[in-house]
Amino acid sequence: MNWGSLSDFLAMGGYALYVWGSYGVAALCIAAEVFLLIRKSSR
Repeated sequence: MNWGSLSDFLAMGGYALYVWGSYGVAALCIAAEVFLLIRKSSR
């Protein structure tokens, strides 16, 4: 897929909420996992 501008890329062809929301949830889960592992290892 080719995008003409950065705003077209960020809009993701109308699926921006789903795409960026999925990335956000995945990043949140990874961050929570790292936090819990660090907290567990410090005990």
